[in-house]
This record gives sequence, structure tokens and C-alpha cells, in this order.
Amino acid sequence: MPKVATRYLDVDPWVIRERGFHPARAAVSESIFALGNEFMGVRGHFDEGYAGAGMTGSYFNGIFEEEDIPYTQYFKGFATRTHFMVNAVDWLHTRLWLDDEQLDLARCRCNNFVRQLDLRTGVLERSFVWTTRGGKRLRLSFSRFTSMADPALGGQRVQVTPLNFSGALRVRTGLDFSVPHYARGVNLWRAVKYGRAGGAHALMAAVQRSGQRVFSSFQVRGVPAAQLRPLREEKFIGVAFSLPLHDGTTTGYDKLVVNLTEKRAQVADATVWTRGLTQTRRLGHFSYDMARQRHVTFWADVWRTLDITISGDDAAQQGIRFCLFNLHQSYHGVDPHLNITAKGLTGEAYCGWTWWDTETYCLPFYLFNNPAAARNLLRYRYTTLPGALQRAQEKDCRGARYPMGTIDGSEAVGTWQHGDLEIHVSAAVAFGIWHYVQVTGDRAFLQEYGLEMLLQICRYYASRGSWSPRTGEFGFWGVMGADEFKMMVHNNTYTNFMVKQAFAYTLRELAAARRDAPAALARVLKKVALDPGEPRAWRTMARRMRINFDPQTGLFEQHDGFFDLPHVDVRRIPPTDFPLYQHWAYFRIFRCDIIKQPDVLLLLFLFNQQFPLSVKRANYAYYEPRCTHESSLSPSIHSILAAELGRTGDARKYFGHATRLDLDDYNRNTSDGLHTTSMAGAYLNIVYGYGGLRTDGPLLCFAPSLPAPWQAFSFRLRYRGSILRISVDRRAATFAVCDGPALTVCIYGRRHTIGAQPVRIALRPPSW
Repeated sequence: MPKVATRYLDVDPWVIRERGFHPARAAVSESIFALGNEFMGVRGHFDEGYAGAGMTGSYFNGIFEEEDIPYTQYFKGFATRTHFMVNAVDWLHTRLWLDDEQLDLARCRCNNFVRQLDLRTGVLERSFVWTTRGGKRLRLSFSRFTSMADPALGGQRVQVTPLNFSGALRVRTGLDFSVPHYARGVNLWRAVKYGRAGGAHALMAAVQRSGQRVFSSFQVRGVPAAQLRPLREEKFIGVAFSLPLHDGTTTGYDKLVVNLTEKRAQVADATVWTRGLTQTRRLGHFSYDMARQRHVTFWADVWRTLDITISGDDAAQQGIRFCLFNLHQSYHGVDPHLNITAKGLTGEAYCGWTWWDTETYCLPFYLFNNPAAARNLLRYRYTTLPGALQRAQEKDCRGARYPMGTIDGSEAVGTWQHGDLEIHVSAAVAFGIWHYVQVTGDRAFLQEYGLEMLLQICRYYASRGSWSPRTGEFGFWGVMGADEFKMMVHNNTYTNFMVKQAFAYTLRELAAARRDAPAALARVLKKVALDPGEPRAWRTMARRMRINFDPQTGLFEQHDGFFDLPHVDVRRIPPTDFPLYQHWAYFRIFRCDIIKQPDVLLLLFLFNQQFPLSVKRANYAYYEPRCTHESSLSPSIHSILAAELGRTGDARKYFGHATRLDLDDYNRNTSDGLHTTSMAGAYLNIVYGYGGLRTDGPLLCFAPSLPAPWQAFSFRLRYRGSILRISVDRRAATFAVCDGPALTVCIYGRRHTIGAQPVRIALRPPSW
């Protein structure tokens, strides 16, 4: 892989720390030090403002602006409207003056700079000494959090200590809706209402076209109310005051912010305002320390229950905890109308859209850490089912065609070759439903939501597919598979196999519902108006699905004609040519056999136990050398399969890339925001790779292995009301149920019942 790490942060098992300010890495640090709580997120930008390169970023999950998609030539079925998560209120807005000099690290002299995010607490802290032009030295410290316990609440603390003088520090703090949306270069808000609620100052603003609203209020603690001078400007409300400074004495103030959102345009402004004030009063009794402690307690519970430990490799330990931290703060099931965005709430890249990664990469993390959140992820797909039904009609099809990228359920991707050709998204949703029920046993979800989605998904694929006049096989022509380097291909194996599985699973669940839940089934069948002939057709389509497999070589052909594509040696592509999208003419990418990310190999991971080891070996050997890993979703799948196949060097290489992708800025684009769904891949790397977990059979199966130079590692899974702990050292893997009833699992091909008494199994080499 022509990608290398760029490491400038301390390697610490629990703390992400920057010693000394690195201006050239400022935008990267803003992403790495971002905080969020599923509802809202804020980049690690400087509270006091910064004139250098960077991006003041504040985001709310599901709050977006919309615009028309311009085409020089429009064809029927193209998406006509896009939408994107909009940069919102800077609730950390702070400006500081000492004498006539304003604090700005792009212009001022500072030393002893330390910025650190403690993953145990979810609190970001920053400190440094500011030396003014007049020689005054002032130590400053900033801390902030976005509450995981109370998602509407954010906290900020500013403390200052004069080191060689006494005097006064002038302060301006407030709520600023005038920040630009950087991808568009303009501000996208209009102020709706300003006001007060007791000691709180409030401002409500609306996105210009979508009309979605954000209510924000703040209170300053630690400064007498009489000394706070109200400020009101266009799209800004705040206060100004002076902090008296006494040489050697620390002083400061706290700021607590309450945010509320409203996505529905039909709800009156007065109603939103009243709700915001009510929320402000409800949370107004918290002090900074009280709110912080509730937040810290939340994180303590997370780490106590579901931490992953690695002994002997601090870089890997820090990397996986950073991934776990961001997965929890990106989503933990607060609202079934929300989902996981590709960059979390850390930046504007990928527009805050949800992709098919949610069901294929992210869902397992929540299945084994927070099953209620996993359920809500799939409920999001149910709430957006109307948009999928509409999109299928726009594409001259029936049923549910889930969008490639979306926030509100409508297709937002204007690049037609992705938005129109990547039809595998609906199959990923079907896979997610199957996987959720497979792991949790929650059949009530099927009756309430899942079966309806499955029927509409199968209906879509039945109308989208066609029959080969030459072979009589069913398949899909004119698609793009998981590998986005192959456009307008026919019968992509990943897509066809996923649809075949969706047909088969839906038919099984129809039969089960007729037997076990006839009333619920009748309700669903009436709602979707299912014709009795449709399931019969699906069965035939599944049986006759074209799957390009050569039993002689054990190879799946990625799509019709892939084996006949001209070969390009990935290893001979100069590193300066990456990323290829930026350095190669667009259609040059599509006319050779290089691939962007796992396609066939992803299939071998998702349905792992359906394929013999010989087939996995053959396909890994063929496709791995052809992969450029241009997608951040790529390294983890390669590492998992490499670990299973005993290719330990590949497994370690790809694991390191996946786990520290953002911390070490492998792709040179961490500045745009974190790769949240890739972090889910890093989790898969631990539990499915080195833990050897497989979840596509009747039992949880494990085949643990220990990579060099690790001394040991451990992880826990929440499963069927129990917490299962797996510890692996150089000699053996130990299994024990920490909480809940005993579990029956498969370890190296043999069944074991695991209870509170640890069961120790000697390690076996990979490819056992």
C-alpha cells in the first residue's frame, strides 16, 4: 500500500495529546479532537478564534440545507435535489483581549501548548502560556464536553492565571450563527428570534431554504450577573465582561449551553421557542461540575463494560480506543430518526450522509455493544422507507430502492454513476435486518418493521433485475458494485449474491410468519399489497441468479468480463498518483483490473461460513494485489481475511492502517473529518479478525489468534442478555460470562458452554 503514517501526537493508551502547537496540522487536529454525542458535534477548533487555516465546525445530526442539483443535460431518473449537513452555531464562541492585544494563536506568541482528549472522560482540555507584545505572561486553560448523559447540553470552562502581572482580561462570549458553511463559502442561516430566559440568553435561527431550526441558549457562571453586558448582533447573541487578574491567582468562568432542533417546517416558530426555553429551564440547575460529572459517569460505564485491551502495543491500544470512543459518541441510539454519518459530526465532507456502510460495517459494533442502538439504526431505515419507495418509482421500478447517500431518506447523491448504479444499498439494509435478528433474536422487530422492508426490497430487485436471453439466468445489468472503480458493469457478484440472500431470507421469514405470527403477517401483506405470485417469482430468481464462480480455480469473477480486463500492477503506481481520483483522468480508472476496495472479498467476510477455506485463499490471493485501498473501508476487511488465512504480515499491516487511519492521517484527508465507518471496521478487525468471531451461523463461533508483538488482548460482547469476555494470551484464549446466563458458543469448531467459571482453550494456528 503506497500510504504511510504521519505521527505527531503522543502515543498513550488513554489520551490523545498534542505537545506544542502544530499549525501545519491545525485542521487535522480539529477533526481528531472533535467531540459529539449523536445529537450534536463540534470540531476541535479554538474557542477564542483562529486566523490560520482551519474550520470552525458545529453540527447537529439531521439538520441540513438543501439545493437543486445542476445538470448541463438532465435525464429522467437523475436526482434533482441534494441536501447536506449544515455548519451551525458556534456555541463555544469566545474572544479575549489583554490590553489592546486579542488572543489568536495564529498571531500571538505562546509556549507550553498542550491539547489533550482523555478518552476515559470525553473531556477536551487545552492549555498554554500567552506572552503579549508588552511582555505580560498569562496561562490559559480551556475545557469542553458535549454531554453523553444529557445530549442537549454542552459545557465550556475558561481559566486564566497571570504569571507576572495584575490587571484585567476583557471577554466576549456567546452564540454565533454567522459562521460560514465552508464547502459553500457562505453562511446559510437567518436569525428568527432573540431573547432571555432567567439568566440565559437565547437565539433561534433557521436554515435558509430547508427551514429547519436550531434553538440555542447559554448561561455564564462564575461572573456576577450585574457585570455581564448583553450583546446582540446579526446572528449573534452574547455578553461582554472583564475578569480581574491578580498575579499568581487563577480565575475564570463556566458556560453551559442548551441546544434544541426542529426538522419539521410545519411546526410554528413560537412552539420551537417555547420548547427551547422549557429545555433551558429543565437543564438550568446544572453547574458545570455537575453536568461534567454526569457525562464522565456515562463514559466510565462504557469503558468498564465494553473496553478492548491490548498488551504489548500502545499504538494499537490507543488506536482502537480512539475508534471505540468515536463510535460511541457518533451514535448510541438516542433517536431512531438519526443515523451514523460517514464523518460522524466532525466535518463537512460527505455532507453528513448515511451510506450502506451503516448496515455492513457499523451495525456489528452496536449489536455487541448496544443492541437497542442497533435496533434504532434499522428503525431509521423504516422511517425513511417512503423515500425509498418513491426513489424506486423514479427509477422505473417498484418496491424500495434505498438511496446511496441521504439524511432525510431521499437520494442526495448527484453523481449518477454512484447514486443510480450502486443498487446494492437495499441489499445491505436486508442484510442488516437479517444480521440483527440473527444475533439478537428480536423477532418482534420483524413483525413491526423488518418484514415490510424486506418485502419492498425484494419487490425492487425483482423489478430492477432481468433475464439473460442466452443463459436464462437472472441478474443485474448496468450496475456499480461495492468496488467503485467499475462503472456500468453487468452482474457484479457482490450485488447478485447479496440479492440472492435477501430473496432467500425473505422467503424463509414469510414462511415463519405464516406459522408463528399470522395476524402480524396479514397486516403487513395488506399494507404492501403483496401479490401471491411475487414470492414464487423471487424463489425462481434466487435459484437462477447468475453467480460468476469457477469451480476449477475457486475464483469468483467480480463481474461479467472482469477477468478479461487489462492488468495494471498496483505496486508500480507511483505514490504521487494517489488518490487516483485526483491524478488520473476519470475514465482511465474504469478500464483496467485495479479495484478501489473489497468487493468479492467483502462478500466472503459477510457470509464467511458459506465458503470453504480454499475459496477464501484463492480469492484473497487474486484480489488483494489488485486493490488500491482508495476507500477507508478497505484495510479492515483485508486484515480480517488475512488473519483467518494465516497471512500474519498482511493482517498486521492492514490492522495498523485501519486502526490508526485518522490518528496518523494515512489518507491525508483527516482534516475533512474522521472516517467513522472505517472505525467500525477497526472494531471488526479485533473481534472478527483476531478474535475469529463469525456470526452467520446458528452459534457464535470463535477462532482466536494473537498477532506479534502483542502479549495479550481482550474484548467483551453483549449477547442475548449476557456479557461474554474473551481474553487471549500467547498460550490460550479464556472465555467467561461476566454477567448474565451461560452461553453456548463454538470455539475452533467445537461447542462449549461458557458460564462464570472461565474456560481456557489452547490457541491454534490460523487456518485451523
